[in-house]
Amino acid sequence: MTRIKKPAIYLALAFAAFYLFTKPASAADAVNGIFDGILAGADRLSVFFTNVLT
Repeated sequence: MTRIKKPAIYLALAFAAFYLFTKPASAADAVNGIFDGILAGADRLSVFFTNVLT
């Protein structure tokens, strides 16, 4: 498993660096979308727990 995991991580990092340097605006939009998704999920969780606890 480790023999596959380490090269896969390096490949993912290399792809991320390549994407960042070749298309910085698209990379920024992708990161912004990821953070928007995380924030939306956190908001939904807070609404859920607020409704459960009240």
